[in-house]
Amino acid sequence: MKFKMIHENYNVLDLKRSMDFYEKALGLTEARRIESEDGEFVIVYISNEESDFELELTWFPERTEPYDLGEDEFHLAFRVDDYEAAHAMHEEMGCICFENEAMGIYFIEDPDGYWLEILPTR
Repeated sequence: MKFKMIHENYNVLDLKRSMDFYEKALGLTEARRIESEDGEFVIVYISNEESDFELELTWFPERTEPYDLGEDEFHLAFRVDDYEAAHAMHEEMGCICFENEAMGIYFIEDPDGYWLEILPTR
């Protein structure tokens, strides 16, 4: 029996803001969308050509309070081919939330507080 990871879900407060962030910060764009008939939720799957893994952004339009993300002890990781350029762009965006120079990695934070690890190609 084999299992293949296909997506991870993040609930977001502002779908457009989140989609804009992920496109600018990580080059992820909409792959497909599901909208409930009653307007209760919208699910957007975002991805890029580097992998078939998708990030599922779920938006509940009626929700107004931020999600409780605990102690930020989980994250997605992204490997980048130009670490210095990515770091400069994320620094300009103001989204770097933690950096471990000894390990040569850093984390960025999305508009809802989810952490995303950035690693160089080694």
